[in-house]
Amino acid sequence: MIKMIALYKHPENKEAFDEHYFKTHGPLTSKIPGLRKMDVTRIIGSPMGGEPAYYLMCEMYYDDMASFKAAMKTDEAKASGKDVMSFAGDLVTLMIGEEVNE
Repeated sequence: MIKMIALYKHPENKEAFDEHYFKTHGPLTSKIPGLRKMDVTRIIGSPMGGEPAYYLMCEMYYDDMASFKAAMKTDEAKASGKDVMSFAGDLVTLMIGEEVNE
């Protein structure tokens, strides 16, 4: 499986961030064709102590790279991308990963 991983730094206003993320951005993203699963994790600590570098992580799963590339060309993916840049462009780091199950 291929996954898009979004890591969000701590927002200044966590309540406003959560309101937008969970009521607008998440539902918008979940409509992307080909998206198999979406897992959202709130980062609550670090084994090294102190405040963790990130606030939230979202993993979005696709069957394979071809499915991922096709999904990214859809209007739904473009809307999701535009939305994330509008409310968290300075907070988000996006990565593409491939699951390795050996």
